[in-house]
Amino acid sequence: MIDSHVHTKEKVIKIGDFRKKLYGAGMTGAVILSLPPATFFTAGQKYPFIQRLNNILEWCKDEKDFYPFFWLDPLEEDALKQIEVCCKQGICGFKIICDRFPPSHATATEVFRCIAAKGKPILFHSGILWDGKVSSKYNHPLEFECLLEIPKLRFVLAHVSWPWCDELIAIYGKFLNALALNPQNSAEMFIDTTPGTPVIYRKEVLEKLYKVGYDLENNIMFGSDSYADEYNCQWVEEWIARDKEILSSSGLSDTQIDKYFGSNARRFLGIDKFVLEKKLPLAGLN
Repeated sequence: MIDSHVHTKEKVIKIGDFRKKLYGAGMTGAVILSLPPATFFTAGQKYPFIQRLNNILEWCKDEKDFYPFFWLDPLEEDALKQIEVCCKQGICGFKIICDRFPPSHATATEVFRCIAAKGKPILFHSGILWDGKVSSKYNHPLEFECLLEIPKLRFVLAHVSWPWCDELIAIYGKFLNALALNPQNSAEMFIDTTPGTPVIYRKEVLEKLYKVGYDLENNIMFGSDSYADEYNCQWVEEWIARDKEILSSSGLSDTQIDKYFGSNARRFLGIDKFVLEKKLPLAGLN
């Protein structure tokens, strides 16, 4: 049981408290995201690169099921150098929010290529973005179609791209088609169901994802969007119970549900390394 989307918002490390609350919610591991880059918020405390790196590494120190992701601004002048340092220090992947540029921005795509070459995954925000700025236009799922041109990139679009969930499903189908045609070299897309979706939309979205007919049961994973600093155990438990009920009532097997809550995240992280034969999402084919 892996929570694939946990933020940090303070420099203070509270590993013991977080682990206790995480376990209390039924989870056994987590992808933990670093403090944001200075360019993301216009107000509030800002921390330089090395402090943010050291902070997230400290959060995950000696915790084999805590996976540190560094929040990277690909437009910073030293972004490529930051990637080099992060990979040497043990960062498992990168979080990126396209808040003032499209994913197709030339500088950004150079950074994405570098990350893919390092074999590290990227967690992208997708969908409406609550940051107080005019930025959501960069986070439509179709904006990420450009990632088709980055060989072997492993990435996930978070928040089921709410409110553009149908668009998310469509672009997943496109990436699935490319991967099925060229499994050795294509980018692979995952879907992170972190809310995102208000409760009233949850059943509709999960049923669409699993019933659309696309081969995605190995590419979808659960996240909470909670904070390691003050993990909301009750809130996470409610989302887990809700999703389990929806998936079970939709006819998913225990194995499929287990993938959703854990093993798919491990595959995204590159911990479980095995090749899946993907089925072409085209009508009329056997």
